Amino acid sequence: MKTITLIQGDGIGPEITEAAVKVIDAAGVKIDWDLQTAGEDVIEKEGSPLPECVLESVRKNGAALKSPVTTPIGRGFRSVNVTLRKELDLYANLRPCCNLPSVKTRYENVDIVVVRENTEDLYAGIEEKIDENTAHSIKIITRGASERIAKFAFEYAVKNNRKQVSAVTKANICKLSDGLFLEAARHIAEQYPQIQYREILVDNCCMQLVQNPCQFDVLLLPNLYGDIVSDLTAGLIGGLGVAQGANIGEHCAVFEPVHGSAPDIAGQNKANPTAIILSAVEMLNYIGEEKNGKRIKSALFETFRQGVCTPDLGGTASCCGFTDAIIKNLQE
Repeated sequence: MKTITLIQGDGIGPEITEAAVKVIDAAGVKIDWDLQTAGEDVIEKEGSPLPECVLESVRKNGAALKSPVTTPIGRGFRSVNVTLRKELDLYANLRPCCNLPSVKTRYENVDIVVVRENTEDLYAGIEEKIDENTAHSIKIITRGASERIAKFAFEYAVKNNRKQVSAVTKANICKLSDGLFLEAARHIAEQYPQIQYREILVDNCCMQLVQNPCQFDVLLLPNLYGDIVSDLTAGLIGGLGVAQGANIGEHCAVFEPVHGSAPDIAGQNKANPTAIILSAVEMLNYIGEEKNGKRIKSALFETFRQGVCTPDLGGTASCCGFTDAIIKNLQE
């Protein structure tokens, strides 16, 4: 039996976490869940929104399934997500985005994978207030981190029968920092002649994504651009409520939905668990349970084909009702 860290988060976190665990159990996957808590609610007791015991649990178990944790905007503690990625060196953020059956969107046949560098860029958090009217942030781009994420993107493309990797930067303006990222991407691309390599500026990429998203396959980006573009691609397939995510390092990985904690609907049985269930599928693939991951994904897709969905997608199903429908399809 595999032991996996389970981080419930806050807001709707406990509800969608329970849904994902139920679906995994129904698939017959035997997991010993190591329950951990993080976020604003644990600060008083632990002195930190991310206690050291959570980090140790992920290091020990090698994988975690995590629900959203609220991050205050412009105040309070540093993002738990950013800290997790930094402390565990989860250098690759993986965001697959593909259309779901019967979920109406502007485009069909969208199937894009965003690969985002996860440890540096402006997210290094090196900033300073110079005076009352001026602040600056330092953008860190290194060759080592850039080559590492580029290699991850090309390896992913090879393993998943992808045809193209597009490096997305603003190297025409940030000539040194983004230029270095581009140099690294070109160097790695030379090692994968079977994969088409493309370069595109981030502003043009955003325009092209909303005009013709099906032209893209794997997108390779530095941290900040990757954060923005991955949410844009989520919008192409129905929004953050259906967007899965994974943060992967050399020795461990954290799988999580990319939406927020939605405290306004917490405890009301309205939350959409799709994103965390798809994230759990990626987790199952990661630990060698590809067959059961495929079964769960098929049952989820069949549930959508039957017209069962939560209110955020125009349906009437509750979180529990949607989960039960997936389990029913899983068992048939």
